[in-house]
Amino acid sequence: MSFRKKLAGALAEALISARNNGQIDTVSLPEAIVIERPAKPEHGDYASSLPLKLARVTGKKPLDIARILVVNMPPLPDIEKIEVAPPGFINFTLSRDWLTGLVDSICDAGESYGNIMLDDKTVQIEFVSGNPTGPLHVGHGRGAVLGSTLANVLRASGYKVSTEYYVNDAGSQLEAFHRSLYARYLQCMGKEATLPDNGYHGNYMIDLAKEITDESGDKYLKMPQEQAVMEIGQNGIERVMCQIKDDLKRLGVEFDVWFSEKTLFTTGQFDIIMKLLREGGFVAERENAVWFISSTMGDDRDNVLIRTDGTPTYFASDIAYHYNKFVHRQFDKVIDIWGADHQGHVTRMKAVMGALGIDPERLRIMICQLVTLKRGEEIVRISKRSGDMITLKEVLDEVGADACRFVFLSRSADSQMDFDLDLAVKQSAENPVYYVQYAHARICSILKNAAEKGIDFSNGKVSLLTSEPELILIRHMAKLSEVIETVATSYEPHHLPFYAQDLATVFHSFYKQCRVITDDAVMTGARLKLVKAARIVLARTLHLMGMTAPESM
Repeated sequence: MSFRKKLAGALAEALISARNNGQIDTVSLPEAIVIERPAKPEHGDYASSLPLKLARVTGKKPLDIARILVVNMPPLPDIEKIEVAPPGFINFTLSRDWLTGLVDSICDAGESYGNIMLDDKTVQIEFVSGNPTGPLHVGHGRGAVLGSTLANVLRASGYKVSTEYYVNDAGSQLEAFHRSLYARYLQCMGKEATLPDNGYHGNYMIDLAKEITDESGDKYLKMPQEQAVMEIGQNGIERVMCQIKDDLKRLGVEFDVWFSEKTLFTTGQFDIIMKLLREGGFVAERENAVWFISSTMGDDRDNVLIRTDGTPTYFASDIAYHYNKFVHRQFDKVIDIWGADHQGHVTRMKAVMGALGIDPERLRIMICQLVTLKRGEEIVRISKRSGDMITLKEVLDEVGADACRFVFLSRSADSQMDFDLDLAVKQSAENPVYYVQYAHARICSILKNAAEKGIDFSNGKVSLLTSEPELILIRHMAKLSEVIETVATSYEPHHLPFYAQDLATVFHSFYKQCRVITDDAVMTGARLKLVKAARIVLARTLHLMGMTAPESM
């Protein structure tokens, strides 16, 4: 149990005791007793504003309520001091024995340090899901990093997590891709060919056609045209998917499931949802199309399910896909991470879940906003190589996976972000990626030096760690489980890079003020243990973000 929960529980006990003693009028327990970190360290390690809330319903002064609650608090052996502060706060300060003992606890826990048990429900996270008709771009990369990091944190919080990539291998976009690639192939073979109006015109299609031409020669010229279109198209899709998987693997992203859209139709699940929607009175036929009557579920406009040509819309496929997630595979919770261009689809997807009898609250949709690439102050708009879109692969080639991951995580998903390519590779303190990883490398250097000197610090006396820089470092290490809880409950992975930077700053400060290896063998042993614990916490934070923890730089 986290300290926040312990303190919330102790305050609940104090309120019940004060109520039973007649010191506070009969009031029901608040739905949640919030325990926060004070803005100023001198106010303690934790604080509660519960007295301010109770003042509204009891008529008592907040400071009087605070004093009553403190008197009724159960014993808290790990708390050194409890103070009442205006206008009605209760501040808690952790004992030094607890803080120094945490160093041993971290060393014992190793890579599992910080893990909590919030819930053991099943959660499916679907992210990236770029169409298999072209390479991933920078926006896909941001979604990939957010999704994979959130999965890491939810697993560290007890959830059973499955990550998934939804492969859009059905629909009209595939037909357009097939015909575009065939036209480019014909051009490579010296034939006259025109791309379809709704085709794919990017330069990557020319490169793809050249690859196939070099390998296959006139193979597709010898086939009937429709067969050639289908086969070369499938060849192209497979190549694009291989590139997508390679790019994601380089970024440190792998999926538990690659789900084919086609299976929704071949297994009959699309027919099932259409039948359910019809039976529920949520479908209407007009203008030669089939519509979902969204207004019956609170959405402001109806949406097409089946086009006039008889083909399903993306929305219709998405309904079947989510029915598969909730009903067929029975996930307790589903998290979708979508690009900014899908913002308008959130309300209708929630509405159709309700129409299918699925609690819309079980579906969480995160919108990942746009990324602007920069070099200093200059905006980078097009690829140097191809002259059109900038691919994720190109950014990975330039700055590497760790820098990509850290930068993509550094802003909340709903904020547009600037990605400075020059800063991301700078080896200085102004580059947060370098700054954090350098802290880990510095720690490893200290531990390596100790090993070379033959220093055994396994029995280091952590009780000696009483100086201010040492205690500040321990206090920051103690926050990891709270950061994990915050990310797991808010779905905001950006708290991790901020925590990593703070921890690195505090470690660098400790390093400057406290020499670790000295002639004092006892103090050296204690500080080496602290350094080892700091390495564990910083590495754990980097690994939760999907980054490496380098031992040298």
